[in-house]
Amino acid sequence: MITTEFLDYLDRFRLIINKKVTSNYTGKRTSLYTGTGATIKDYRIYSPGDDWRLIDWKIYARTDHLYIRRYEEERNLVMHALVDSSASMNYGSPVTKFEYGAMLGVGFAYLALKENEKFQFATFSEDVKVFQPRRGLGHLASMIDYLNSVRPTNKSRFKDMMVKYKKFLTSRAYIVLVSDFLFDIDEIREGLLTLASGNHEIKVMQVLDTTEKDLPVEGDVKLKDAESTETLRTYIGPKLVVEYENKLEQHIARIGKICTGIKADFCVATTATPIFDIFYDALRK
Repeated sequence: MITTEFLDYLDRFRLIINKKVTSNYTGKRTSLYTGTGATIKDYRIYSPGDDWRLIDWKIYARTDHLYIRRYEEERNLVMHALVDSSASMNYGSPVTKFEYGAMLGVGFAYLALKENEKFQFATFSEDVKVFQPRRGLGHLASMIDYLNSVRPTNKSRFKDMMVKYKKFLTSRAYIVLVSDFLFDIDEIREGLLTLASGNHEIKVMQVLDTTEKDLPVEGDVKLKDAESTETLRTYIGPKLVVEYENKLEQHIARIGKICTGIKADFCVATTATPIFDIFYDALRK
């Protein structure tokens, strides 16, 4: 449950964040990069990999050298927070992964709001529920009401949902993506590559319950898949615990490698970690 007390904490937290840190996402600055701005700032020599559409052919005709146009463009980034609401996110106590992830998303949205920036919030599983980008506390309040009413269900169709959400990214954006990412690594790769194709700034946040990181069970157990509802009876011994934890670490490392490849920030959080510690570390990066 997200409360007004949490927002009070956020407000105090905002006051101690260095301006250099918050400038990572608030967007109130001018930046030079080869994009689609209206005002040409200057030119530079073409390098392999540059967008050939930015080549100024008139200069080439005069000099026999390739130059590309550089635009002065106002980077007023819309902040997008996407939180996984599939059934596996309903796991955890006293705070579920979804509740923890929703608080992270709300935190980023609130800080954007305080800088008078637009934010767009969405939850996804087998479909996407989107709050359109707006400014103001009213928008934030309606979003919180919605999040407090959500009961995570269904299976996460991550790749399909990222393809579907991409149509909302009409300009360069700052994207905060929260999920447990406990699904096939190829689907994670394809979904993240879909988002990265727009040259957006992306922060990937994996939220896990502490019992998922450090398996606390041994002996004869019955396990139930939260998304498929299938059950499995098995025996868990010390060797299997070590094997499980190793595979989870390998999975996390693969996600990190994908994020490095698309130049996205990657953060792993457990629900037992004070949320402001994770939040500050994410902003500091």
